[in-house]
Amino acid sequence: MSPAETEELRGILEETRSKLIASARAAVSGGVHLDPDDFPDEIDSASLDATLAFVGRLREREQALLRKIDAALARIEQGSFGDCSVCGDPIAAQRLRARPVATLCIDCKSEQEAHEG
Repeated sequence: MSPAETEELRGILEETRSKLIASARAAVSGGVHLDPDDFPDEIDSASLDATLAFVGRLREREQALLRKIDAALARIEQGSFGDCSVCGDPIAAQRLRARPVATLCIDCKSEQEAHEG
């Protein structure tokens, strides 16, 4: 991967990171006020519970993605970005453009998924 391609992906990673952090800050600063009188019946209460659980799962996914982005940015700084963490071969630029946080080449990722399934 060329230095220009790496810098392009660094920009994408940093932009995605900034958006995730801004979204999290907005969610925290918005504050969630839950008044039991706003949800008088069991159906409304169940709907609220489901919504809060869904939002919680989204936040967990955002946190996981943020950790992956930070790790990818660290690999750029260390000079190991784009190298497969299993076999050491280069990860295809096309794969990194599609998923800049990828740590496995397509062959190692396919093998990993075969073992998981």
